[in-house]
Amino acid sequence: MKRVLLKLSGEALAGDKKTGFDEATCVGVARQVKQLVDDGIQVAIVTGGGNFWRGRTSETIDRTKADQIGMLATVMNCIYVSDIFRYVGMKTDIFTPFTCGAFTSLFSKDAAVDALDQGKVIFFAGGTGHPYFSTDTGAVLRAIEIEADAMLLAKAIDGIYDSDPKVNPAAKKYEEITIQDVIDQKLAAVDLAASILCLENKMPMLVFGLNEPNSIVETMSGTFTGTKVTV
Repeated sequence: MKRVLLKLSGEALAGDKKTGFDEATCVGVARQVKQLVDDGIQVAIVTGGGNFWRGRTSETIDRTKADQIGMLATVMNCIYVSDIFRYVGMKTDIFTPFTCGAFTSLFSKDAAVDALDQGKVIFFAGGTGHPYFSTDTGAVLRAIEIEADAMLLAKAIDGIYDSDPKVNPAAKKYEEITIQDVIDQKLAAVDLAASILCLENKMPMLVFGLNEPNSIVETMSGTFTGTKVTV
């Protein structure tokens, strides 16, 4: 694979703190990604916002406004993680689907691909820019737009299970599964809209635990221990 999109869950970025940022976790991610970049792999990144806010966190405010807060949470995450990446020696750009003053650049496919070709790690913040779409859907959309070879999902759990392993200790982990089976069985790898986008556009996914040792590098080097989602 020469170009990948890495989706980082907000919860995983928080580490054991469960909220905000765990700097050691973020530095560890950055150092792993630098190994990929040094090997000539182009990397784009989407972060979730769950370490600050989820679109359905509030039961009192309007859903559209709640989702807009979630979009801004991902902008904060990308600004922070991008600067951690710069700290370990990479060049970065942040793109959003809406104007954020001098904080980010407005997304276009041409600008994003050009930045990748310059050896930069690019961050896609703000989701799709619209309510009712998750960051998973935004990540798949951007992966398709930049013609990534695959999407890597770094989550707080180490793959896809037939039930929630936090609730069911006997939950079975899949080593490989088709995206059609993910849809049919309503497995919570990504949401339905993201799954259908993957299916229609033949975008494979590799789902793994971010907090597993050296998991990003190992996923790209073939010693993968998560779940491969085929199309």
